[in-house]
Amino acid sequence: MKSFFLAVDIFLCLMVFLCLYRVVFGPTLGDRIVATGAIGTKTLTILVIIGFLYGRVEMFLDISLAYALLNFVGTLAAAKYFEAFEAKGEF
Repeated sequence: MKSFFLAVDIFLCLMVFLCLYRVVFGPTLGDRIVATGAIGTKTLTILVIIGFLYGRVEMFLDISLAYALLNFVGTLAAAKYFEAFEAKGEF
């Protein structure tokens, strides 16, 4: 079972790199913000699975919850910041 979760972690890491490609070379700003949020979500899943592999789910779950809050607030702040620029017509 641990080898399955390790394979899932590796697959999620590869998916993070695909999202990172979208962040760097995204055609629009909205695509980049959504890809950043997707990276945060995949990172949360990776943290919880790593916690299961090490037998310390409670510790990694606390870390992932804190990271989820930071990811959510950061995505909202970036969206609000870039919405102000878009309203002025600077983008």
